[in-house]
Amino acid sequence: MEAQLNSLIDAVRQAGADGHVLRLRGGGSKDFWGQSLTGEVLGTRAYRGIVSYEPSELVVTVRCGTPLAELEAALAEKGQCLAFEPPHFGPGATVGGMVAAGLSGPARATAGAVRDYVLGARFINGLGEHLTFGGQVMKNVAGYDVSRLMAGSWGTLGLITEVSLKVLPVAPAEATLMCAGLPQKAALDLLHRWGGQPLPLNSSAWVRDTTAQPVADYLFVRLRGAVAAVQSATARMGADAQALGAQVTLMDKAEATQDWRASGEQTLQFFEAPAPDACLWRLSVPQTAPVLDVPGLDHPSQYIEWQGAQRWLWAPASAAVALRELAQSVGGHATLFRASSAHAEVDKIAGVNTPLDAVQQRVQQQLQKQLDPKGVFATGRLHPL
Repeated sequence: MEAQLNSLIDAVRQAGADGHVLRLRGGGSKDFWGQSLTGEVLGTRAYRGIVSYEPSELVVTVRCGTPLAELEAALAEKGQCLAFEPPHFGPGATVGGMVAAGLSGPARATAGAVRDYVLGARFINGLGEHLTFGGQVMKNVAGYDVSRLMAGSWGTLGLITEVSLKVLPVAPAEATLMCAGLPQKAALDLLHRWGGQPLPLNSSAWVRDTTAQPVADYLFVRLRGAVAAVQSATARMGADAQALGAQVTLMDKAEATQDWRASGEQTLQFFEAPAPDACLWRLSVPQTAPVLDVPGLDHPSQYIEWQGAQRWLWAPASAAVALRELAQSVGGHATLFRASSAHAEVDKIAGVNTPLDAVQQRVQQQLQKQLDPKGVFATGRLHPL
């Protein structure tokens, strides 16, 4: 793998010398996301492989181009997993892209985010220097935690070549409750109540099924943990939901596993665009935020995850101002996650991300200046050009 690594380093150095801008790309499964995809593509898939894996230490070190599916399969053989359930969004997803995107799945609210599991990282900065930060244990940070800074940077700060991740054992027990007939406010109130109790609540999802006759509301909750804890919580939480008039069903484990996977990968029916001009918006808000109604939408349904902290809805790009004002009013922000199929580039004029305030913008600019002084790495995915 030394030749592949040297090739990446040489490419970055040459781009710096020639004044070219590079767009880093693993499997390309997340190319739909971002303000704009500019720059010459520098692929990372050739630099792949699991460097080391110590199941007893709960640590794995992996090269950037390693297929995410390959890593997950290796962990599953040892009864372990990536607790944050990173979405693939396609068969080509890589470990480097997973970290660079910083996206987490259904368990994010309780298990933590990608960055919480990054112990160390090696990356190539804009000068073509191969740097190492962090290590392979939790208590290894001296000064600024640069390795975790790479999570969610979308390739704008450096080319991640290798990452050490904390992994966890698969939970001994798991159960999913489907609670039919809980309106959004009742579901959120119930989730907030459960959140203050010692329950093995791992993930949740609320949705209104507008295809049902009559229209029906559903709350799904997944429990993970010790066998006794899951059994006890299943009975207790089921009774709480029934007391509010919900019809509670314990889902088949195989079916539930498939549904939670579809939730993270956005292949559920909700994530099918209801109209050619509809964009998928993500509202990131405090878990305790109230019901958020956006007036004037043709498709007002929402899909709510992370115990209320992540709320998806379909709306045209023209609703950007209203959505961002609504999210900011409760202490959150709104992101245009997927542009419409009709006119994606025009949609993104509204801005994919909520604009940073002056302080945040200055911090980001200084970080980029330190790690990429020559401007080698394309930043168009995060900022309008």
